[in-house]
This record gives sequence, structure tokens and C-alpha cells, in this order.
Amino acid sequence: MNVCKAHNIWIEQCEAAQTIKARFGLTAAFDYLVGEKLMSFASAASRHPDFARELPRFVSEVRRMFTPDEIGAQLAHIERSHNERNVDVLEEDDLLREGPAAVAECVQKFMLVKELLTAPMLGTS
Repeated sequence: MNVCKAHNIWIEQCEAAQTIKARFGLTAAFDYLVGEKLMSFASAASRHPDFARELPRFVSEVRRMFTPDEIGAQLAHIERSHNERNVDVLEEDDLLREGPAAVAECVQKFMLVKELLTAPMLGTS
């Protein structure tokens, strides 16, 4: 994969989120863009340098698309949903459910994304 392709992926996802926001509202757009796409992109960034190089730009665009208050409220909503789902995982014996290690990895990814979206200032090093 090259940087141009990784760049195009997040650009298309942000454009789709704008359409979703207009048609279905803020929560649907944020769930799509952050809860699904940014989380997946951050995961890919840990394995692929091209995605890692594009991650700060993707995060900056998300921060531009949503106000800090919207980001805070929507992250709290996603976090509550994850916490409820994680309790279910620990309480049920369903073999198809995610195990504790997968849940911990998901929580770790979410916390990284949350930190990137709520940091007072994004920097590069």
C-alpha cells in the first residue's frame, strides 16, 4: 500500500461521513467515521507505515468536522456502549463472543483514538 492510497481512503471516508451527517444526523456520522473507520485506520497504522503517516491528517480532519463538544459527547456515548458490551462479554459463555484479550485490545485502540481527538493540541515529532 502507498501513502496516496491510505490518504484517499480517509478522504473518502470523511466525505461519506458528511453525507451521513446530512441524511442521518451527527450520531450516525460520528459512529461511522470514528467508531468504525478511524478505529480501523488506527489499527492499520500500527502495522502499516503508510497508514501511520496519514493518521495525524485523518485525526485533524475529524477534529475539523466536529466541534469539541460534539466529539466529547459522542466519545462518551461510544465508551458507554463499549463498556456495556464488554460486561456482556465477561458475563456470557458464548463461544462466538470476543475474548478478554480482544476486548482489551479494542479498549486500548479506543483510548488512543479518544486521546488523539481530545488532546488540546496535536503535534508532530
